[in-house]
Amino acid sequence: MDIRRILVTQFGHPRGAAGRVVGWVLAHRPSNRRRIVWAAGLLGVRPGDRVLEIGFGPGIAVAELSRRVADSGHVYGIDRSAVMLRQASRRNAAAIRAGRVTLSLGAVERLPPALAGPFDAVLAVNSLGFWTAPAERLADLRGRLAPGGRIALVSQPRAKGATRETSLAAARTLGDLLVAAGFTRTRIELLDLDPPAACVLADRDSP
Repeated sequence: MDIRRILVTQFGHPRGAAGRVVGWVLAHRPSNRRRIVWAAGLLGVRPGDRVLEIGFGPGIAVAELSRRVADSGHVYGIDRSAVMLRQASRRNAAAIRAGRVTLSLGAVERLPPALAGPFDAVLAVNSLGFWTAPAERLADLRGRLAPGGRIALVSQPRAKGATRETSLAAARTLGDLLVAAGFTRTRIELLDLDPPAACVLADRDSP
């Protein structure tokens, strides 16, 4: 197995030395940072919001989100990788000490009681493809959102030869899953990367 293939297999659950390399790549690739700032802006995170990120990786989005929620809000995150938890915790150490960020080791399939919500917003970047029974997971997340809350699912296909149409097809699949989970007002935004990143947004209706 070549080095590239080893690294690719690590993205779903980074572990060991190879996982540390994956975290470094995710944290320093300019397109990743651009995509995260873009997605946070589309999600409309505001001061005072309570935000949950599923699969926070090296913690770049956590840092951006905690800046947006300011001192009156809170960012929660869960990731199945102990390597990513360590990297994200170091990157967000000041916000954790200040009580604005809480990061946990775990999986979306077994969210702990501490993450019952309600949240104003949920973000997942390139992680839904690793979830089991994603429609069920999304329905559970909808139940943890406050009425009027919103979710953003970001996908940037990395398959060889991926194009704008590949990204749109992935986005439509995500949109269908969100509708099946009970979300409303789904919409798709594209970011001009190579290939484009797609952000699928949806709302939980007020009662």
